[in-house]
Parts: sequence; structure tokens; C-alpha cells
Amino acid sequence: MSINVCNNNSLSAITSIPASISGGSLNLISTSTASSSSTIDITSGIDSTYKEYIVKFINIHPATDSVHFLFQGDTGTNTSYNQTITSASFRAYNYESSSSGTATLQYYTSGDLDQDTDFHYMTGNSGVGNDSDQAFNGTMHLFNPSDTTFVKHFIMDTNSHGPTNYTMRFFAAGYFNTTTAITRLRFKFSSGNIDSGTIKLYGIS
Repeated sequence: MSINVCNNNSLSAITSIPASISGGSLNLISTSTASSSSTIDITSGIDSTYKEYIVKFINIHPATDSVHFLFQGDTGTNTSYNQTITSASFRAYNYESSSSGTATLQYYTSGDLDQDTDFHYMTGNSGVGNDSDQAFNGTMHLFNPSDTTFVKHFIMDTNSHGPTNYTMRFFAAGYFNTTTAITRLRFKFSSGNIDSGTIKLYGIS
């Protein structure tokens, strides 16, 4: 089926859209499923194939109440997960009871890293609750991790169901301060296991 378009002089038929303007494709690389797991590690699939990678977190449920979901990265086949990160974050939240009066938006200094090698927060306030209906969801983007000239930028947008029944949207952005290729990521809670949940890795073509 063609698309008819008008210009100043004639009516033309478009039979296909050039790849350069059709947008990128979301290509599933891997799916990791937690079951009382201490960590979920992505140790393959992050390479020079794509310039951008997206990680999706679906119903990540903690075994322990009031814990933060965290991430770090590493290079090559290293497993120290202690890369230097600089970042900034902010959050918006509201309670089921509306006890805060209105949704609150604020810069969240506790979620930042300043040339630090700690695991990075992906949640704000008291993190995620472990009631049967509470979980963590969100998306993280990692840009050009195989480049050897520039540092490796990331952005994230997540939401948590908190232990005192609030919704917490958490935003953060920063970079791994290394020009060495980032090849792997580790995700974990600040305490206890990942009771259940799914993490999907995609490449953007």
C-alpha cells in the first residue's frame, strides 16, 4: 500500500520510508528472571553492536522491606563492579493517603555519586516495600558503552511502591568516568535478595 502526498507541483506515491527517517528498532538481547537472587548480572550482550542499550525492570520485588535497588558496572571480564560514577538525581512522590498534601518534587542529594565507586541508587526515600503488591519498575539507558574516547553516560526513570504506601518516581543521570568499554552491569537490593522480577536488555538499532 502506498502513501499519497501532495507537493507544490504534483501528487506523488511513497511506497516505502527510508531507514534513515523510520526510527530505531528495539532489539531484545536477553531476559533475566530473579528467584531469591542476591544479584542479577548482565555479563554478555553489551558490546559494540549498538550505540545505545536500554534495560527494563519489571515488577522487581524485594525479599526485605524498605530497601533500595542499586546498580554498578564493570569493564572487560572484571567482576569488582566498582567503576567511578558522577551523577545527579531528583524525585517526585505522593502517598496513598495524600498525607503529604500534594505530590512533592525535589532534588535528591542522597541519590547522587560524586566521583564515587559505590553502587548507585535507583530508588529514593525508603526504597521499595516487600508487601505482596509492592515492587520496583523502570528504565535505564546506557549510551555507547564500547566507545574508547568518551565517558559512558546513563539516564534512568524508575518508579517504586514504597514501604509506607507511596509512589516514588526517581530520575537520575550521570556517567561512568572511564574511557574503557563498559561490558557488564550488576543489579541488587541494598539488603536481602531479589525475591522475583524480570530484567530485559535491549539494543537500539
